[in-house]
Amino acid sequence: MRNNPHSKKLNLVALLLLIVAAINLHPLRSFAQIQARPQTAAMIAARAAAKADSIYIRKNYRKLELMIPMRDGIKLYTAVYMPKDDSKSYPIMFDRTPYGTPPYGADAFKTSLGPSMLFAREGFIFAYQDVRGKFMSEGDFVANRPYKVKKTPTDFDESSDTYDAIDWMIKNLPHNNGKVGTWGISAPGFYTTMTAIEAHPALKAVSPQAPVTNWFMGDDRHHNGVFQEMGTFAFLSGFGAPRPAPSPIGARAFSAYGSQDGYKFYLNMGPLKNFNEKILHHTNKLWDEMQYHDTYDEYWKSRTPEPHLKNIGPAIMTVGGFFDQEDPYGPLKTYAAIEKGGHKDINTLVMGPWYHGFFSRGDGETVGNIQLGSKTSVFYRENIEFPFFMHYLKDAPNPKLPKAYVFETGTNTWHKYSAWPPVEAKQAAIYMQPGGKLAFTAPKANKQMFDSYLSDPAKPVSYTAEVRAIRGSDFMVEDQRFAATRPDVLVYQTDVLDKDVTIAGNVNADLFVSTTGTDADFVVKVIDVYPDDAPNNAALNPLIQMGGFQMMVRGEIMRAKFRKGFDKTVPMVPGKVAELKWDVEDINHTFLKGHRIMIQVQSTWFPLNDRNPQKFVNIYKATEADFQKATNKVYFTPQFPSHIDVKLIEK
Repeated sequence: MRNNPHSKKLNLVALLLLIVAAINLHPLRSFAQIQARPQTAAMIAARAAAKADSIYIRKNYRKLELMIPMRDGIKLYTAVYMPKDDSKSYPIMFDRTPYGTPPYGADAFKTSLGPSMLFAREGFIFAYQDVRGKFMSEGDFVANRPYKVKKTPTDFDESSDTYDAIDWMIKNLPHNNGKVGTWGISAPGFYTTMTAIEAHPALKAVSPQAPVTNWFMGDDRHHNGVFQEMGTFAFLSGFGAPRPAPSPIGARAFSAYGSQDGYKFYLNMGPLKNFNEKILHHTNKLWDEMQYHDTYDEYWKSRTPEPHLKNIGPAIMTVGGFFDQEDPYGPLKTYAAIEKGGHKDINTLVMGPWYHGFFSRGDGETVGNIQLGSKTSVFYRENIEFPFFMHYLKDAPNPKLPKAYVFETGTNTWHKYSAWPPVEAKQAAIYMQPGGKLAFTAPKANKQMFDSYLSDPAKPVSYTAEVRAIRGSDFMVEDQRFAATRPDVLVYQTDVLDKDVTIAGNVNADLFVSTTGTDADFVVKVIDVYPDDAPNNAALNPLIQMGGFQMMVRGEIMRAKFRKGFDKTVPMVPGKVAELKWDVEDINHTFLKGHRIMIQVQSTWFPLNDRNPQKFVNIYKATEADFQKATNKVYFTPQFPSHIDVKLIEK
């Protein structure tokens, strides 16, 4: 074939477009960093695979657009993809979502079906439904709609809407085999969880994935009652906007940030009430509801499915990522609630080294700059997810999944456990010590009783080295050296480890603190410190020096006024020591021999979290005048032994 100069020009243009696209996705990466990433071939291969998938779907499936009636007369839009081969029957894979089911139109087809294309190529009926009040469905939308324990014949909730939809499909869709599976990621994960409550008899397998579970305690709106400012505004500015009538087009999220400097934008915004005064103007009902309920009241309690996960009938496989920037809380607490409430079939937890939903896409060979040594996402899709649904919906061999299928970072290995946390994990504590030390022994009497720092809300500690306008996900495993050098961040670390230390299970912080203010936040970050001679094998940026790299394994925040309970607030007494305990969430990580364990403590984590004025006020109503500097102290004495509680596995 002759060389075509026009073809060369087109290839060059295509390459430049790929580079521009990559820079747009990651605006703070340099051109050299983009060049250094050997992903062009992978991107081309991915496009080719997507094109092949799209062709396969159009060739083998036909699409129906249905309005399925609910018990109160409201009809919900449902897009159904039916196999063209009608010589056999198929189970139904059902996904309910508030995010829309595009593309709309009988001749417009999705380019991928099911949790992965493994399902589409195997042959299933796929049903995608807009939940009540979203996109093309009728009715009014209520976020995380509360479950109704006692219903009249026309009372509804997300559980009953699912029941009615399944019942209609089983009776009306031709060539179905009478079995249904449900799945969904993030908010659709919440709706998936709700399908398991008062489940339809045809529902055999349920997989909540990174499910929204509790918007006050640990999901993406609050963590331990602390408002997730950056993610919530970016999300709710569109998601919470009113929908006057059914439409295939959703509301657009706010985008007029003015620059890519998210730290500057949110700092200039000032107190939380300014979002309404400057941008939203009380047109966003869901945003306003966030502001009206500043404690864990009935509004929040009624919206979590946890208390209702009792005697679950279908097989359950809950999936999550240890580095989920939105809600590692959801999968862990959903699994635990089902274990506590009882179930008739399998209840499995799968936790991998993933960001939010990354198990469903990509190969999972890396997370941030960390190499994982295998294609963790591909392994999950092929060896865990697909066999699970195949067994319960198509009578394929039982994959005999363990109670917990969990990836261990550090050693980068999958483990099968009979329970989570593992029964073999033993309780231990890691104590903060004078001189920035960290040890597995309690502190002894010492002249140095505490460390202190000045916390200034006008100069908050950022959650990442470079704050983009949109939150991103890499901060979950980011190098924390940028924070360790700040005077308002306390740093404690062990001696160099002489053996591997594996923490598997929940981590709880237990700090003894004081403040000169009447309220304060405290952040605990658990960090793996690499040895100085660690090889430079960073996944995102080969220019990063991995020697001394401080990999955040887990971090979580606590607001002092909630120390007596999240349903009430109690001010701090200036200068008086108070004990703060909070859930830092679970990890499964081995700190390798030659590494160190580090804990960082700080009082701001901005703009990931809102700023505490450090004055006992309703923060949603706080003014600029309420924000004040405060001196915060962390104690480490026999009387006040600040520490984290962990679960260790001896190997």
